[in-house]
Amino acid sequence: MPRTLAKKTLLEIGEKAPDFEAFDQDGKKVSLKQFKGKIIVLYFYPKDNTPGCTKEACSLRDRFSTFKKKGITVLGVSKDSQKSHHGFIEKYDLPFTLISDSDKKVQESYGVWKEKNMYGKKVMGTVRTTFIIGEDQNIAYIFTKIDCENHAEEVLEKLEELKLI
Repeated sequence: MPRTLAKKTLLEIGEKAPDFEAFDQDGKKVSLKQFKGKIIVLYFYPKDNTPGCTKEACSLRDRFSTFKKKGITVLGVSKDSQKSHHGFIEKYDLPFTLISDSDKKVQESYGVWKEKNMYGKKVMGTVRTTFIIGEDQNIAYIFTKIDCENHAEEVLEKLEELKLI
């Protein structure tokens, strides 16, 4: 039987963030390399229009003017379709880009598509995770425990602590 290498589960601080190409809510191609020289908040979430994901998105929306003033790009990623993202953005007036990762390639490259335990049953899904990516496209910080309602505040505090803003 051939030996296979275990896939890395999560990236580490200081590592180069994996580049990706995927489509946003409007069908425009988005890649990480197009944001080189900018600080990025790349957040992965399970599903549009669910309670926790809505709270997290609205937290980022409510502090978006601060992110924008500081030159920070916010990008959300889930396996939802472009159409679903478009509706989510319209319903909650979200001012940032949502990336459709229906083939889960972006989530897999960031190590956030994992086996989860839901109601005692093992299922594959997105583990809510946020990456702060520096201007050099290296990972500056990884949030794995997220307070959805206060996530924007957590991110802004960490950006200040890291002296990125």
